[in-house]
Amino acid sequence: MRVLLVAVLALASCLFAAPPAGAASQAVMMEGYAYSPSSLTVRVGDTVTWTNHDQAPHDVVTTSAPVAFKSAMLSQGQSWSYTFTTPGTYSYYCSVHPDMRATIVVQPAPVAAAPASTAPRTSTPKATRSPSAAAPAAPAPSMSMPPAAESTTEATTAPDPAVANPAVAAPVTPASTTTTLDPKLVVAGVAAGIAVLCLLLLVSRRET
Repeated sequence: MRVLLVAVLALASCLFAAPPAGAASQAVMMEGYAYSPSSLTVRVGDTVTWTNHDQAPHDVVTTSAPVAFKSAMLSQGQSWSYTFTTPGTYSYYCSVHPDMRATIVVQPAPVAAAPASTAPRTSTPKATRSPSAAAPAAPAPSMSMPPAAESTTEATTAPDPAVANPAVAAPVTPASTTTTLDPKLVVAGVAAGIAVLCLLLLVSRRET
């Protein structure tokens, strides 16, 4: 676990201490009471190092810049570095020798181009016609039979009406509902009728 922790800490320190990708280092010489080069173009993230080659001391002080900075007084052989993080134009001079002037133009950092997509291009499949739709349907073969054969088939396959519907073929005749009258009842009816007739005759004579 200790070895693993040490390895992780070492990797983290390397990542944080590493300069940004694409950063560069530039050098400016202080020689002959002048900055060389007097005009320099760098990008954000680049570092510029000034080195004094004169016997007289020199320094670096901004006169107009997005971010002001000032170096220590540099003797012969000494150097001072500054990393630019803000784009813009930086004008500076030596405070001991005001005639020593120079300019640094800081451009924005380049934008990394997005990788081209490598996804395969899909093509829309063309509509295909099914074989059944492309080829016309073949007409169904028609079978014709001679008239004699047809009549024979119909005669043999026609159902017998009597067998199919026995109720129609053999109708049921209703049973006779005739009843015989009692002779005594007939005689009694006739006598009652005669009696009624006689009463009617008597009534008619009295009225007259």
